[in-house]
Amino acid sequence: MSNILQSVSQFTRSFLRDEEGAQVIEYALIIAVVSIALVVALKALTANGGGFGLFITNVTDCLQGKGPCA
Repeated sequence: MSNILQSVSQFTRSFLRDEEGAQVIEYALIIAVVSIALVVALKALTANGGGFGLFITNVTDCLQGKGPCA
């Protein structure tokens, strides 16, 4: 019985010291924050009522010299 308790105790200690799962959670949180920031930035860029398609058209026209760049 003592051997079983020792094994359980050793397994519990090693499980609590394992930090590999923490890295995965950290990366997931970073990806979530970046995704939210991108959504907020896109909403801010298209808040003038023109929509994202109009924004892309304006950028394309500006880069090709067909329209104003403002």
